[in-house]
Amino acid sequence: MSVSAKNPLKSCLPPDPNPKQPALILPAGACDAHCHVFGPAARFPYAADRSYTPPDAPLGNLRRLHARLGIERAVIVHASCHGTDMEVTLDAIASSHGHYRGVACVEDAVTDRELERLHAGGIRAIRFNFVKHLGGVPDLKVFHRLLARIKPLGWHIVLHLDAEDILTQQELLGRIDVPFIIDHMGRVKAADGLEQKPFQMLLDLYRNNPLAWIKVCGAERVSVGKRPFRDAIPFAQALIAVDSKRILWGTDWPHPNITQDMPNDGELVDLFGEICPDPAIRQRILVDNPTHMYWT
Repeated sequence: MSVSAKNPLKSCLPPDPNPKQPALILPAGACDAHCHVFGPAARFPYAADRSYTPPDAPLGNLRRLHARLGIERAVIVHASCHGTDMEVTLDAIASSHGHYRGVACVEDAVTDRELERLHAGGIRAIRFNFVKHLGGVPDLKVFHRLLARIKPLGWHIVLHLDAEDILTQQELLGRIDVPFIIDHMGRVKAADGLEQKPFQMLLDLYRNNPLAWIKVCGAERVSVGKRPFRDAIPFAQALIAVDSKRILWGTDWPHPNITQDMPNDGELVDLFGEICPDPAIRQRILVDNPTHMYWT
């Protein structure tokens, strides 16, 4: 389906333009392991078949945000609104002098030569969206074909799931034979409590599968939606308590598809300080773990 100027799809709110200076001082080499770059559309057009239209959130804005927050490295997660045209993400990585890595969106028809080009450009994973408003469960034959093709590159996969997918995709999750990262704590609902079945199954998966990694970001997507999203803290802490060596954190800037209580990224840094008060574990999550996953 095409998007015309007369019939635009859902628009997104812009990020908070005034991130607070966080009280938490991040360790040297801290990595925002989940952020996006959108546009500018005049240079990097949005995909015609996108499901949402974001306001431009270009690289320069991301750099200024990271400078304010004390973040030195980043993983640019290529967003579905840019389709499989990877140029916006490759451009961001190329400008970073080695401080950025990336996660790609690719099609089944991607060539080996293109995969090699992406690897040379700093891509280390591909992402699959299962979330309903982004298209739902992908073609699973394509999913497994792509897994087989990225494995020789040493890449991993990133899974953007809805909470119910943790229940319905157990067989699929058990068959994955490369490291995989689950975004945003599986988008479980804080309102349903720690004992809810999707979260307990996520804990079991994480506890029993050494290939599973979790991002304890997206607190605004777990929370009932009231800043500063402290109701997400127990979920993140429960995951970290299982094994802090397979945990990543990121801002999710510029927070696409948030419809209320847009996060303030400085507050999110301080929220992470509440989630993880131990400096040694913060060092592991913010520095050591992303180094292992993306820079080794």
